[in-house]
Amino acid sequence: MNYDPRDFEVQYDTEEKVERGSKYIEERLWKKVEKEGSRIRFANDVRALFRYMKDKNVAWYRKSIVVGALIYFISPIDAIPDFAPFFGYLDDLGVITAVIAFMGKEISSYYD
Repeated sequence: MNYDPRDFEVQYDTEEKVERGSKYIEERLWKKVEKEGSRIRFANDVRALFRYMKDKNVAWYRKSIVVGALIYFISPIDAIPDFAPFFGYLDDLGVITAVIAFMGKEISSYYD
């Protein structure tokens, strides 16, 4: 099944939309982390968010926040293009950092 990032522009207001977003992330996240992992310092944060998203004990509406952040990270359409030297990942870092700060201690057990 093919996914289009535009499918996820709507608010994640249903469990079905969160599940579709999760599948989109599963198909694309590790390719980007493998490709860019050495260039980004927040790869562990991305992994922790992914583990949180996959946890069946987490409510779908809590996962929706993480799904949105990870789709933004994966998406080639960014506020600052990823190929821009140094600055390309600042927007991604900002989104990931904001979600981790919002989640607080809830996310801490998902780190290695």
